[in-house]
Amino acid sequence: MLPHTAIQELQTRIALYEDMKAYESLYHHMFDHLHKFSFSIVKSNEAAEEIVSDVFIKLWQIRSRLAEIGNLKVYLFTIAKNFSINYIHKNYKNVPYCIDDIDIQPVVGMGNPEELCISAEIVSRIKQAIRELPPQCKVIFQLVKEDGMKYKEAAEILNLSVLTVRNQLAIAVRKIATVLPDAVQPSIPSISRFSVS
Repeated sequence: MLPHTAIQELQTRIALYEDMKAYESLYHHMFDHLHKFSFSIVKSNEAAEEIVSDVFIKLWQIRSRLAEIGNLKVYLFTIAKNFSINYIHKNYKNVPYCIDDIDIQPVVGMGNPEELCISAEIVSRIKQAIRELPPQCKVIFQLVKEDGMKYKEAAEILNLSVLTVRNQLAIAVRKIATVLPDAVQPSIPSISRFSVS
């Protein structure tokens, strides 16, 4: 995901100059993250694509007020969450929805050659451990570890306290670490370097 400063620059260009190239760049850099997040809620690839498109239509519609938004990344994820929840309520009558209903399907990614040496069996164990996390733990793990959000940003998106986000992430990391053999744990710099996508 783009660093906060790069997002702010694109945000400014869209707000002040109605810069279509900046808008397209923001779309391309954020689409996969927002799509994955929306998909985890609506469980439909087509619906998630439509929702992300609607998020960016909304963004363009309010472009003159973008300078008032302090954290555009959080704003986009929040809109995606709200649009996804609206989709569920519109298409599935009387369906209760809460954060515990989000089910993220993990894919463990390795960032460097050292991490690529880890066996397929260990990767499989890590994926299984992530699948077995409670729903809230999974979504927090995905937002913080994969999407690079700060605890405060994830808390804002999910309407949780920062302390809850931190505690849930600690639970996730501990549970994932338990599946790693003792011989592997010292050689892995940190579970936080693994990403979920």
